[in-house]
This record gives sequence, structure tokens and C-alpha cells, in this order.
Amino acid sequence: MLIGQDITVLGAGIAGLAVARALALRGARVTVLEQAEAVREIGAGLQVTPNGAAVLEALGLGHALRAAGVASQAVELRDGPSESLVAQLDLARLRPGQSWNFVHRADLVAMLLEAAREVGVELRLLQRAARVDLTDEGPVLHTTQGAELRPGLLIGADGLHSVVRTALNGAASPFFTKQVAWRAVIPAEPEARPVAEVHMGPGRHLVSYPLRGGTLRNIVAIEERTAWVEESWSLRDDAMELRLAFDSFGPRVRDWLELVDDCWLWGLFRHPIARRWGWTAPAAPSLGVAMLGDAAHPTLPFLAQGANMALEDAWVLAQALATHDSLPAALAAFQCARAGRTARIVAAANANARNYHLRSPLREVAHLGLRTVSALAPGQLLKRYDWIHGVNVTAGG
Repeated sequence: MLIGQDITVLGAGIAGLAVARALALRGARVTVLEQAEAVREIGAGLQVTPNGAAVLEALGLGHALRAAGVASQAVELRDGPSESLVAQLDLARLRPGQSWNFVHRADLVAMLLEAAREVGVELRLLQRAARVDLTDEGPVLHTTQGAELRPGLLIGADGLHSVVRTALNGAASPFFTKQVAWRAVIPAEPEARPVAEVHMGPGRHLVSYPLRGGTLRNIVAIEERTAWVEESWSLRDDAMELRLAFDSFGPRVRDWLELVDDCWLWGLFRHPIARRWGWTAPAAPSLGVAMLGDAAHPTLPFLAQGANMALEDAWVLAQALATHDSLPAALAAFQCARAGRTARIVAAANANARNYHLRSPLREVAHLGLRTVSALAPGQLLKRYDWIHGVNVTAGG
């Protein structure tokens, strides 16, 4: 049902550009509306795990992913203060046929933007959405410039503060998790190993891995605190605050943080998963609204699955729209296929935060258990997440 159909996507991030290409490849005429004056991503690195890489491959972007990313060989869990190795997940040896990549967010967005334009997607900038009205005759998108747009199908890929989500579900009530995150990018040391390092300490942890051919190092550092911090991706912080928060960690982490000039700080909030992901107009059921990615199921960054879930959503939504005879059936199938999986991933990410921040005596007991399993049955640690990484939503179509 997609050949020649006009579809409007709100948001030119990973979810929006991926679904735009997926839809255009299936014959839709797609317009992407972006509020900024240019498509760019502040931010730093992300991990494209095999489930996300499978979608990029199916979209014809596997080569571009490998060119832009650094192939990950392993994940190391380390004790923050002592730097001793707690556990190692040897990806190269234990999962040799899978694709694990460290990618700068800006590079992934640029790749998806070029790919969307290649298949005829139209990008319109400076289109800031004010609200969406769900009328009997279809959705009406109001912009802050005063325009009223009436798309046949509006797809919300507009992130945490989604106007599409608000239209479908009402205002959300996120709560502060009492955790904040810094992110920064520094020059990488010569011959930086293609490994994701997780340095764990009481009430805090730090994740780091190389980017852009090993020339840069990505840093994400999490600290527990009771003070409220704004939920924003663009709040600058003094790098000294970051260094002080991790001054009890070993010299490797402290040396990295000495190189930080600019860092960004954001508060981590937990948002409920949306109850309703789609809607069709009562008087015109071929017109409607859908949403995907962070708009539907925001997640904390403790399993590196935000971007990967968005990529999965993009493929499954496009496939549902292409293979069902009606829009109500397609949107119902999309939510049915995605709601349970994304809810489970969000819950697992929430649990990982607690596991990284254990305090004595639980911390010593947990680290001993991880060391034992890593030494005696190293594949078991990685197998715990095969239900995430081993899924290929593109299989079969």
C-alpha cells in the first residue's frame, strides 16, 4: 500500500531518516520535517550492535557503516578504582559472524541523510512543530510559524519531547532517576584498542571506546546524585566537575578526563513507554499517525540500544505499512511486533544501571562472580543478551 503514498516524517534524527529511506525504498513519497536550520548531531559516539547493523545492511548501508565505524572486538568490565579486569566479553572470538561497531552519532546521521536523499526523500528545515491535532478528518500538524499541515500519514520520530506522542497519549510524567551523565570526546591515544571499556565504581561508572578510525575517544560518565538536573542534550558543564566525580578512579580514567575541554551534562529521566503508538482518523481510516524510537519507548543508555531500537522500529514500521491492506491493520501490527521487545530492553537497561553502581559488600561479591564466570564460561556473559543482539527484524522481508 506504499506505492506513491505521501508520508510526512517529523524529525531528521536516526529514527526519522532510517524510516524515511525504508519507506522510500518501498515506493512512498516521503518528506522529512526538521526543526533545525541544518541536520547535525551534537553528541558523541554510539554503538551499533548486530541487531541494528542488520537493519543498516538491509537498507543497503552495510558498507557505509563499516567505513564510518570502528569494528568492536570486545567489551571489558573493570573495577574503577583499581582498574583490574572483572570480566571480558570477547566479541571477535565468541561472535565472529556478527557486526559490532562504534560510530560517531553525527557520522551515522550524515550517512542516513545521504541515503534518504538518494532515494528521493525531501528534507524541509526550520519546521518546528507546535502541536498535532487528531481530527475526524485526519491529523493536523501546527508549526510554530503558524502553518497548518495536513499529512496523509504523519510519523513522529521527534524524540523525548514528541508532540506526536503527546497527541496520542497526553502529557507524560517522567521522573528523575537520580543519575546524571556527562559525555565528551577526546583525542585517542596512539593505537587505541577497539574495545568498549566499562569502569565501574560505587555510585558511578564510565564507558569509553574509540571513534573515527581510532583518532577519537568517546566518553560517557554516569554519577548518582540527588540534585535535579535539566533533561537536555545541550547543557554544558565544567570539565572539572567531571574530573572531581571520578577522582577515585584509576590513572587510565583520570588521564582521559584531563584531556576533556568541553563536556555536556544531562539528567537521566525515566519515561513511561507509550500506551498508544498509532491512530487512524474515524472518518478517513487511510489517514493517521504513528511514532517510533524515543518518542514511543525512551530508554536509559545502559545497554547501548537507543539507536538500535530506532533502526529496528524503522524497518518493522515500513514493512508493516507495505504488507498490510489497511492503515489500521498496519499500525496495529507494528505496535504488536515492537511493544513487548522494546519494553523488555528498557527494563534490562534500567537494571544494568544498578549493576554497575553497586557498593560494598555487594560490589565485591558481584565482581567475584563475574570474574569466575568470565574465566570458566566466558560465553555465558555474552549469551545473556543474545535475545537482544541475535534478533534480525529484517529476516524474511
